[in-house]
Amino acid sequence: MFSSLKSGGNKIVNIFKVNERCIYTVISNRPISFCLSGHKKVLGLERLNCTYNSVPWSNKLHLSSVIQTESFNKRNLASVTPAAIGQAVSKDERRDFMAVFPDIVRDLTETHRQTEIPDVTKWYSKVLQYNVPGGKKNRGLALILAYRMLAPADTQTPERIREAQNMGWCIEMLQAFFLVLDDMIDGSETRRGRICWYRNPNVGLNAVNDAFFIESGIYQLLRKYFIEKPYYFQALDLFHDASHKTIMGQSLDLLTAQSLAKHKLDKFTMDRYNSIVKYKTSYYSFHLPVALAMYMAGITNAERHRQAKTLLLEMGNFFQVQDDYMDCFGDPEVTGKIGTDIQDGKCSWLAVVALQRSTPEQRKILEECYGSSDPEKVEAVKNVYNQINLPHIFSTYEEDSYNLITTHIQQLSAGLNHDLFFKLLDKIYKRDS
Repeated sequence: MFSSLKSGGNKIVNIFKVNERCIYTVISNRPISFCLSGHKKVLGLERLNCTYNSVPWSNKLHLSSVIQTESFNKRNLASVTPAAIGQAVSKDERRDFMAVFPDIVRDLTETHRQTEIPDVTKWYSKVLQYNVPGGKKNRGLALILAYRMLAPADTQTPERIREAQNMGWCIEMLQAFFLVLDDMIDGSETRRGRICWYRNPNVGLNAVNDAFFIESGIYQLLRKYFIEKPYYFQALDLFHDASHKTIMGQSLDLLTAQSLAKHKLDKFTMDRYNSIVKYKTSYYSFHLPVALAMYMAGITNAERHRQAKTLLLEMGNFFQVQDDYMDCFGDPEVTGKIGTDIQDGKCSWLAVVALQRSTPEQRKILEECYGSSDPEKVEAVKNVYNQINLPHIFSTYEEDSYNLITTHIQQLSAGLNHDLFFKLLDKIYKRDS
């Protein structure tokens, strides 16, 4: 990969060799006018991914004769954020998605209003309102984005868009179900900028039942909205499978943390970490939204689903490493939560990389202090992280992973919309919450 070539004084970033093609990426925050094989296009704030087939890779320096840019503002790839690239989902799309939520609550609670348990209905509404609509809603919005980019334009009626929004809220309810339980297991204090649900007065351990209350609503909604749809059973299967895999990932995460007492940090390997992330995060956060959207858009081809799944699981790993980094080095005012991975003894990316790079003295400190709630021991672990220069290592990892995933997107078959995967990647790249 070459990241510092210039054309006419203008910087070109991300040049890859894929087979015999030269694939290059230009990023600008101003309109770009470029010529390729005699065709001129003008694009705004986005990535230009172009292939130059007629010139051999060995003659890559002739790229200057291919790209002619006007008003090009030179930027280094490392400084480009999702906000600079542009939001994958518009503010209107977010607003429309939020506008559906009151109907979701009504459909889940009206069913029981004529029964003899009005107190439960009132409590259910409170549980849903507190736990489901907060946060960035990336998973639900990702489904809507994927549906819009995958479904034929003439099929995207208001009714179909509403169906995608309803399915998006089902995913957000699955997320809420996991978070309520996860906060209890980890003893977390805050979530999405306010105290965790179980820490509210008169909640406590009742939050376990509330979590299952949220999860049961998913299947009520699927039956209500989608039972007559051709993809109903695929949707059911995807939700059950994602839930099962996430629970297995959570179990592996907890078992690894519990192994500290007997095995110290011996089980903290990168292979084990990748397995935890794959099962606990990637399936439900990345694969589930897009796979649902593909079925809703009428895409049933097994090979296309396989390729999408492979790439989405890779994005999920990238996402979780970012999460691990922010747990330790992020600003709670921005992330909305106070990180406790060190205190909880979690097998995080930071811990695994630190063990790989530590001196015998540093490893001894990690073994003595990791997994303790003692503020001094927590600080000792963070000191080791800084001595190893983990922030710099993470920054390098983030760049390398972004570039690698970009290459893999380019290699997808023609039957999948590459722009969709670029938008999903750009959404999480350089995020701070």
